[in-house]
Amino acid sequence: MSGSLRSNRWVLLLLLLAFSTTPGLGDAQETGKLQEMEVLGVTADPGGQARILLRTKTDKRGLSMVIGHFEAVGIALPLEGRTPPRPYTHDLILNVLRGFDATVVRAVITELRENTYYADLVLVIDGREVVFDSRPSDAVALALRAGVPILATEEVLEATPRAPRP
Repeated sequence: MSGSLRSNRWVLLLLLLAFSTTPGLGDAQETGKLQEMEVLGVTADPGGQARILLRTKTDKRGLSMVIGHFEAVGIALPLEGRTPPRPYTHDLILNVLRGFDATVVRAVITELRENTYYADLVLVIDGREVVFDSRPSDAVALALRAGVPILATEEVLEATPRAPRP
């Protein structure tokens, strides 16, 4: 590896570490409050909004989240085993991470707050586990491409989004 590429690698790794977070994920993992999910697919609800449909692998509890249409395509492609002729953003991100020896190890849907789901993307960088805040749709799209587990906290599975007030 050339000196310039090696120094760029360290700059990227330092930036990744500087912007990483670890809000509560460790606690959920240590207490067994995470459930592995399977992605059933993406669909449009009667109002035309795209949704991702997931369920727990153990007891088959469902989780449905509204996502953008572009995000739905980004999730549908790996589910269907299709590779686009040019890389989508999620493919590019995964390629960049791999190029810098970072590994995606899991995606975790962590909470539902004010009708918005939150997620963490967990990477291993230089042997250290690093957690990044992520939109659930991006975390799921990357996890599907990397072939790693998608998890959800028990709190997310028990929460119900509130309908917007008129």
